[in-house]
This record gives sequence, C-alpha cells and structure tokens, in this order.
Amino acid sequence: MTPQRTAVVTGASSGIGAATARALAAEGFRVFCAARRLERIEALADEIGGEAVACDVTDAASVAGLAEAVGDTLHVLVNNAGGAFGSDPVATADPEQWRAMYDVNVLGTLQVTQALLPALRASGDGLVLNVGSTAGRIAYEGGGGYTAAKHGTQVLTETLRLELCGEPIRVSEIAPGMVRTEEFSTVRFGGDQEKADAVYAGVPDPLVAEDVADAIAWIATRPSHVNVDELVIRPRAQAAQHKVHRV
Repeated sequence: MTPQRTAVVTGASSGIGAATARALAAEGFRVFCAARRLERIEALADEIGGEAVACDVTDAASVAGLAEAVGDTLHVLVNNAGGAFGSDPVATADPEQWRAMYDVNVLGTLQVTQALLPALRASGDGLVLNVGSTAGRIAYEGGGGYTAAKHGTQVLTETLRLELCGEPIRVSEIAPGMVRTEEFSTVRFGGDQEKADAVYAGVPDPLVAEDVADAIAWIATRPSHVNVDELVIRPRAQAAQHKVHRV
C-alpha cells in the first residue's frame, strides 16, 4: 500500500491558506496546517483529517517545532504565510512595517524551506510552492514595502529552483492578483474596513481564496517531471495592477 502523501501549508488559519489545506486534503494529502492561531487551525485540521501545528514562521524555534512535527518525509510545502502592512508612500513609510513584511514574506519563507528541505528530499518527489503576488512583478504607488517583499519572494523562488536543479524537488510560485479574503486588506489598512472595502469597490467577481487554492492543488498534482515555474492568476476584471474594470 502506498503511504499517504503529506503537505504543509503555512498561514493556514484563514484565506488562501485555509482554502489550500482543504483543497489538498480533497486530493488525498494528509495536511499539516501551520499558523500562529492554534484554535483556528485545530478546527480546520479536525474538518479535513489533518494535523494542527502552531507555528510563527518568523521564529526559528517555532519553525524547528514544525519540522519536528512533520517528521522525516514531506511531499509538498506551501509557503503561504505572508501579509501586507500599511500603504504609505516611500517618503513617509514606516521602516518597521517594511521590516515586518520582509520578515514574514521572505525570511519566513526562507526559514520554513530550510527546515523542511531534508524531509522534501527524503520523499523522493517533493514540491516547494511559494505564494507570491502580482505585486512581485510590478511597482505601484503606496505599495513599496509590499512589492519589495514580494519581489523578494519571487527571486528566492527562482534561486532555489536553480540551486536544486537535479534533485527530486520541484519549485513553483503562484502569483495572485486581486483576491478578496476576509483579512488581507483589513490587516493592511490597520483594521479600517472602509479602506479595505474600497480596494474591491465595484469590481465584479474578484478572485476568492478557493480560486487560488484550486490552482495550487493543480500544480501540486502534476506529474513528477512537470515543474510549473510560475502561475499568474487574476480575476477577469483586472488586466494589470493599474487597469481594473469597476462598475
């Protein structure tokens, strides 16, 4: 009997992370749901028959605990934990917000990947899938810190693919555009719901978390020899960062 394939999803307590955990479980994976908010991931893990692991990706000891919980082998790592904080222009931006964004989006991804690479290698058929953003491809006003961090995610992904060439590990990035989730924009604007709602005002059918999770599950279930380097996914209403159809 073939052992059940395993996956780790960071930032699994809400949004894209929670949807991805559900999507991978539906494909037969045993999913380790990792996030800081233990009560949320415990409920999710119970729902999908997975494992809940409290983990702060910016804390090395916490990440080591995740690796210990996962064990010797792992097939899929989805580095989803991330976030945007603030929207001030470069001239007045808070360096601490920029530091926090780099810490979670880049260094967090680095630490989790480093900790779980031995288990991915041991599986003989591993996948590292980093959740980036269209913000990692183009600059826009008020997004300097976030775009810098997500460009970092993209370059980390590209570098890892080069360095692991010849090993049984695929390396992919998914870069979503406008995705309406329950927390992302609210967190970015410090809890200002009016500002958060304005991002999507009049946009017919922005992406939802399940759309991105469906694409992640597709990447994760390609044959071993197929590497999806990057997948950019946007709603039909968004032709580019600066070109959004609103009604």
